[in-house]
Amino acid sequence: MAKKSTIKVGEVNTYIVTWLKEYAQKAKMNGFVVGISGGIDSAVTSTLCAQTGLTTLCIEMPIHQDSTQVSRGREHIEQLKKRFPNVKNGEADLTTVFETFRNVVPETDNSIKLDLSLANTRARMRMMTLYYFAGIHGLLVAGTGNKVEDFGVGFFTKYGDGGVDLSPIADLMKSDVYALATYLDIPKSIQKAAPTDGLFGDSRTDEEQIGASYDELEWAMLASEKNNQVENFTEREKTVFEIYKKLNTINQHKMNPIPICVIPDDYKKD
Repeated sequence: MAKKSTIKVGEVNTYIVTWLKEYAQKAKMNGFVVGISGGIDSAVTSTLCAQTGLTTLCIEMPIHQDSTQVSRGREHIEQLKKRFPNVKNGEADLTTVFETFRNVVPETDNSIKLDLSLANTRARMRMMTLYYFAGIHGLLVAGTGNKVEDFGVGFFTKYGDGGVDLSPIADLMKSDVYALATYLDIPKSIQKAAPTDGLFGDSRTDEEQIGASYDELEWAMLASEKNNQVENFTEREKTVFEIYKKLNTINQHKMNPIPICVIPDDYKKD
């Protein structure tokens, strides 16, 4: 089920960088701010932003962060600063803020719901922090979600990492992101690391949370788009397809615009 990228990497690289630069210039903004997690998506996104020549501010926002995630993120930032003079970096340690929040809200006996709510709280605190930096420096918040996450299984936090100004890699499959990472010379430690959202204060991977790898989810997303027949799938493929369809269904509220209650004209005065 391993997927191989089919994009023309050099052309896609140039296209995204041009798109980013033109968008920022039309918006009359100075550049971009990117949250750095130590993962491949944020590394690729920040490198694409850096290639525009506009200010690219890389922000670390640890909250009880796993040390390996921190070290990978810092390795990437240092490499990026050496390659691009327009790259700057900063850090906002949100651990104390998170603990303060945790101490003033009620808990629940449902540990699964509690863990998920706190994980989403981490993401939303980071979103607010990125917009703070964006506001004081005149920058756009660049999203780091890829197509499988954003439009396949909805593996992101609403108004957290989903709260951005623009999404440069949201039309790229995960295999495409890896292809770009190689092309862009992203640190090998990041390319080889198992994807993780880093929202639980440990090293649990995305695959452990979802129940399927990104290669498998990418396959399922394409199979769904092509309306492939389930009866022709292997047992593992059926399992993966069920995981994909379930997540795609329950997370539509993240992917679709906010529903608006439109008042009928009959209820309005002339």
